[in-house]
Amino acid sequence: MKHGKHYVDSAKLLDRTKLYDTEEAMDLCCKTAKAKFDETVELHVRLGVDSRHADQQVRGAIVLPHGTGKNVRVIAICKGDAAKAAEAAGAMMVGDSDLIAKIQNEGFIDFDVLVTTPDMMGQVGRLGKILGPRGLMPNPKAGTVTPDIGRAVTEAKAGKIEYRLDKQNIIHVPVGKASFGPEKLSENMKAVMGAIVKAKPAAAKGQYIKSVTVATTMGPGVKVNGNKFGA
Repeated sequence: MKHGKHYVDSAKLLDRTKLYDTEEAMDLCCKTAKAKFDETVELHVRLGVDSRHADQQVRGAIVLPHGTGKNVRVIAICKGDAAKAAEAAGAMMVGDSDLIAKIQNEGFIDFDVLVTTPDMMGQVGRLGKILGPRGLMPNPKAGTVTPDIGRAVTEAKAGKIEYRLDKQNIIHVPVGKASFGPEKLSENMKAVMGAIVKAKPAAAKGQYIKSVTVATTMGPGVKVNGNKFGA
C-alpha cells in the first residue's frame, strides 16, 4: 500500500519497536496530525477474549472527560414527559411512531445516537435491520434504552461513547480531536482504558490486553504500553 508524503514523514517520527507511554503516544499523534482538517484520534485495543462466546463479550459506554470534539446529533423516540425531557436536554428530533415510520419508510439515518425508553423498545426493535448494521440500535448496556431520557440525551451530547468488540476481538473508539492536545487526549484515553479493564469478563483467560494502538485519521499507528493499565 502506497502512503502519501505526510504519512511517510510522520512515520519517520516513530520508533516502530517501542511501546510508548500514553502521554508520549498522544504527543506523537498531535505531531503527526498534518491534514487540513482537525483529525480524530482513535484508540484500538486488541483483547485476549473470544467474541464468539457470549460470556466473553466486552461492551459498555463511558462519558469522556473532555468529550469527543464532535457535534453529536441525538434523536429520541419516546412519549409524554420523556419526550418533554428529551426536548429540554437538546435532542435534535423527538417523536414516537412518526419518527419510527420516518426511519422505516424513508430510510432516515441522519443522526449519531438514538435514545429511547423501555416502553418503546417493542416498536423500536423492528428497526433492527436498518439501525443494527450502522451501530445505531439503542441498547440498555450503552445507556441508550432508559427511563431517564433527559440524562441519556445530555450524556450523548457531552461525548458519551460506546465501546464493543468487533469480530477480530478489537475495540475501536474515538478519544477526541488532535486539537485537544496530548494532556486532554491522554485523560480521555485513560478513562476508556479504565472502563475496558473494569469490563473484563470473568471467563477471560490469560493476558487480557494484547495490544493498544492510537492513531489520527490520516496518521500512522502509535503503539502504547498496555501493561500500564493493569490487566
